[in-house]
Amino acid sequence: MTETVPTGPPPQHAAQYAASQITAADGRVEISPGAYPENSPFANDDLRPVPLAERKWTTYNFAALWISMAHCIPSWTLASGLVALGMDWKQAVFTIALANIIVLLPMLATGHAGPKYGIPFPVLARASFGVRGANIPALIRAGVACGWFGIQTWIGGSGIFALGSKLTGGEWEKAGQIAGNPWPLWLCFILFWALQIAIIYRGMDFLRHFENWAAPFVIAGAFVLLIWIAVKADGFGHLLDQPSKLGWGADFWPVFFPSLMGMIGFWSTLSLNIPDFTRFGAGQRAQIWGQSLGLPTTMTLFAVLAVLVTSGSEAVYGEAIWDPVTLAAKADNVFGLLFALITVLVATISVNIAANVVSPAYDLANLAPKLINFRTGALITGVIGVLIFPWKLISTPEFYIFTWLGVVGGLLGTVAGILIADYWIVRRTVLHLADLYKSEGRYWYASGFNWRAIVAFAIGGVLAVGGSYSTVDAQGVKQGPFPVDGLIPFLKPLADYGWAIGLASALVLYVMLMAGRGRERADV
Repeated sequence: MTETVPTGPPPQHAAQYAASQITAADGRVEISPGAYPENSPFANDDLRPVPLAERKWTTYNFAALWISMAHCIPSWTLASGLVALGMDWKQAVFTIALANIIVLLPMLATGHAGPKYGIPFPVLARASFGVRGANIPALIRAGVACGWFGIQTWIGGSGIFALGSKLTGGEWEKAGQIAGNPWPLWLCFILFWALQIAIIYRGMDFLRHFENWAAPFVIAGAFVLLIWIAVKADGFGHLLDQPSKLGWGADFWPVFFPSLMGMIGFWSTLSLNIPDFTRFGAGQRAQIWGQSLGLPTTMTLFAVLAVLVTSGSEAVYGEAIWDPVTLAAKADNVFGLLFALITVLVATISVNIAANVVSPAYDLANLAPKLINFRTGALITGVIGVLIFPWKLISTPEFYIFTWLGVVGGLLGTVAGILIADYWIVRRTVLHLADLYKSEGRYWYASGFNWRAIVAFAIGGVLAVGGSYSTVDAQGVKQGPFPVDGLIPFLKPLADYGWAIGLASALVLYVMLMAGRGRERADV
């Protein structure tokens, strides 16, 4: 089939496109009734544009969403993991703050399409990858989310087990083992998994209310942990005087750059699928201010709390305890243990559902809209999240930050580069909603695939992660699954900058390929 034009409609079809969607005074757009067939194989109730009347999320809703997502156990382990890698608290906070300022920019860029058109991430990706081709970035994003869901669920289940074991005098740890772990740990993991699936089945509006009250509760819990460790350390002085093992010289920068990319990679997932949330926004101001106030500020604050507490643990216990669950389990007070348990549960549930279930639910629905709805997609996510063995992904700080986050960030940065290039540079934020759900529209390209986006993704992805390598510890043991010299040795120097390399290379290449195609006949 002849490929379709990436810019405005041909004159003979201008009236048709104008009638297919309605533009409000503030620039937001909703699709006209009957603009595409109700039985379209590329649509269901979850993927259709949100009507203007249902776009209600305010600045507070978006800020609360980010506060509750940022204040989670993996966010904590990011900061404390940097301390465990040898940074002092100032270096760790600087690295995390810079990373979140950087990742906010693509977050706002891709988030713009949400309030304007009311569409989720996989539908937005149809404009660049094609109606069928959008399944490529959607499934990659879904796979990453499944991995994160598994990690978060394992952390939550481990938290219940560790604190419950403390309450029972260590009896749980003495229980019979299954696959190398006590059976109560597996039970906690399964129960926590089921609780999250039950909550997501209540829908997005319930999620909004849950995030609104979870955010302040988790902040309070983090401050309680800080005060507790400060008392144990006889004041805040010991929390601030732990020296850097790296300095600011030659030992620091080889750790800083891959750590920075890892920190960016942490939220590079949301920089793709943030339209899944902003599509419910009351306007651009709500999503811009809500995200700007919610993400970099709260992540930096939480980083400060995490590194101070981790530094305090080093002063009190002689080692940097980067896992807050392990640290909280050292409390000798039943009330303290229960409070820590509830805080861990609320923090983990709030981020896991919002960041790691909503997205793949939409992404999997995009794969087969008539067979998979939002709830079915959530259940599939939960099953895959168990099958990827999440306890392996978070086994060490090196594996967690350099391998998992580094590779994920590189691939997702590549997709983000293509989305931003298409939406802002090629189309100048102009989309035709009906064609995103049709097989004969401008986003059909060749049999539903835009090979230019696929080529840009493939090349950008190889540049971003092709040089992925594993480090070697002091005992000569390899830390990670990759060769020490890198998968593709001559690309190893790029591996520490994977997210930036992937985003920039894919963006430039996609723009060049689209500019070279000329104005072709619109097959509509």
